[in-house]
Amino acid sequence: MRAKTYAVAGALCVTGVLLLGGCQSWRQGLALDNRCEPVTAEIYFEPDSAELGPEARGLIAETARRSSECVVEAVEVLGLADASGAADANLVLSQARAAAVAEALTAAGLPEAAFDTRAAGQAGAVTTDGVNRPMRRRVEIVLRMANPS
Repeated sequence: MRAKTYAVAGALCVTGVLLLGGCQSWRQGLALDNRCEPVTAEIYFEPDSAELGPEARGLIAETARRSSECVVEAVEVLGLADASGAADANLVLSQARAAAVAEALTAAGLPEAAFDTRAAGQAGAVTTDGVNRPMRRRVEIVLRMANPS
């Protein structure tokens, strides 16, 4: 395994180990600068379901945890469905998926006023060559944050 070497204001850091002073403050500064970058996540669902399983709830909790030291500016939640079944039923299903994820994110502490919750149903679920995309059974989350003042 090869160690990464960084030059920082006259100090030399090897994989975060302090050799000549200054590495710890550099690492802390880097963590602070990047902590409020946008976070994206995808929650996948079983066919014909809007139920959140344990893995999905864990991902939602981790997504919310990442915002704990930031100002949450926007939470985009987009529900999607595959092309199995009727288009109107898939739109309702994608709305239910988006609502379930938004509710869980709100319960995890994200501000409800920041949410933009939408549903796309099965739009785009079939490729140009007619193949149904089962991986469309998901909700996409984009969390936009800013560093606190």
